[in-house]
Amino acid sequence: MGLFSQVCGVAEAQTVGREIRLAQAGVPDAPPPRKRPPARLRVTPYYSPDGVYPRYNPGPDAVRECNATYVQEYRPSGTVIVPHMSCHWRRG
Repeated sequence: MGLFSQVCGVAEAQTVGREIRLAQAGVPDAPPPRKRPPARLRVTPYYSPDGVYPRYNPGPDAVRECNATYVQEYRPSGTVIVPHMSCHWRRG
């Protein structure tokens, strides 16, 4: 019994010692860490926006080709025929 009580006493003392060390590890006078504000990026366009989107420069000798057709559109009021135009640039 005597040997068993000495072993338990040592283990108990080590446990108490660790708790005290953990409790004393923090410095009570230290200020809380400051949070940095998120980084802000300034975004400026490299061209002056004029309402044209998407901006595409096909080159000095480009030619615009357009195809105009009539297509059927299905609407709640009924089927209607509307003009449809599709354009693209080609080298001139």
